[in-house]
Amino acid sequence: MRIPQHVAIILDGNGRWAKEQGKPRTFGHRQGALAVHRILEDADALGIKYLTVYAFSTENWKRPKTEVAALMRILKKELEDNVARSMKNNIRCRVIGDRGPLSKGILGAIDRLEGETKNNTGLQFTLAINYGSRDEITRALQGIAADCAEGRLRPEDITEELVSKRLDTGDLPDPDLLIRTMGDQRISNYLLWQSAYTELYFTDTPWPAFDRAELEKAVAAYAARDRRFGGLKNEEDD
Repeated sequence: MRIPQHVAIILDGNGRWAKEQGKPRTFGHRQGALAVHRILEDADALGIKYLTVYAFSTENWKRPKTEVAALMRILKKELEDNVARSMKNNIRCRVIGDRGPLSKGILGAIDRLEGETKNNTGLQFTLAINYGSRDEITRALQGIAADCAEGRLRPEDITEELVSKRLDTGDLPDPDLLIRTMGDQRISNYLLWQSAYTELYFTDTPWPAFDRAELEKAVAAYAARDRRFGGLKNEEDD
């Protein structure tokens, strides 16, 4: 089966899943974090090289303060706990997004996780925290504009490749497959530039219940598709 090199996931449905279990939303977020642990192992076993997950968006700050605070506690713990787990499994971890609003504790945990795992050569795991694609593109363009104003760059030097390099994902390949759980069929400001030709897969399964069998379904759907990137597979194709 053809395996996607890079899989991106929108982790949706933690709160709704918890409500269905008669539990608070924070319980769903904790179980969602455990699901990430499982999928890291499953993705590695399937031969996926890059996994990028949408952990906290720039829009998530609009949620109730108590829920945001709980999410930040869970994220900080996961960042800290992932150091030993990633070193054991040879996983390299990175975080993308605007770090400005994040607490010193979370920033310190990010620095340690990235620093400790930077030489690992296995699965490349990226966490999107305080990430929004429009914000990412805006920041990239601001940097390019500043370089032009300072004479370090000419407008005619601006290419798609240059813009791609200035994004948070500049050293990652574009996603081959983007999965969204819990049934909503939109990509919610996630990897907009990078997903120009990404295959999309939507499942009704909530994220805490997403397991290896569900991942294999998504990969099988991807493998069955004919990726043409705007061209024709054969000259006779119409």
